[in-house]
Amino acid sequence: MERAVRVGVFCLCLLPFAWLVYAAVGNNLGPDPAEAVMHVTGEWALRLLALTLLVSPLRRWTGWSVLMKMRRMLGLYAFFYGCVHLLAFLQFFIGWTPALVLEELVERPYITVGFAAWLLMLPLAFTSTRAMQRRLRRNWQRLHRLVYPAAVLACLHLLWQARSDVGEALVYIVLFALLLGWRVKRYRDKPGATSAAGA
Repeated sequence: MERAVRVGVFCLCLLPFAWLVYAAVGNNLGPDPAEAVMHVTGEWALRLLALTLLVSPLRRWTGWSVLMKMRRMLGLYAFFYGCVHLLAFLQFFIGWTPALVLEELVERPYITVGFAAWLLMLPLAFTSTRAMQRRLRRNWQRLHRLVYPAAVLACLHLLWQARSDVGEALVYIVLFALLLGWRVKRYRDKPGATSAAGA
């Protein structure tokens, strides 16, 4: 049963990317294919990051231990879509020109914070294996708390590029605020706590 759930979650997470590939091959990404790729991959990076942070509260409320085994997969998929989002930006908008990359990072704050969020998620992806968890021990949990500032920066990335239409960004901000607030409350309510709640 657990294996079937894991396979199902894996396939569901892959569906948005599969749709992008299918639409691109069929030339069905609309009048601005580059913008479509950027939008879809950015949206799913945020959604999967939110789902990753939702796992711990759901596990605590429902008692379903299988949920914790989905967290790593969801986090890696969030990073995957973040990578495709970044690569699409470099390919379609920058043309892999180093000087333009630096110029965009300096002059556009939403790109700066978006790139910073990706950088924070990079070590999390590389240390997501059980072998790295055993090797790093308690430092693994400390390292993986970087997901919290990464989530904040991702929200800022969306908010600052939204300009006048900030409705969608505010939805994500409220959602992530609730998820991070739950962790703060859990930490404060835990007698003699010496470390924050897990991701």
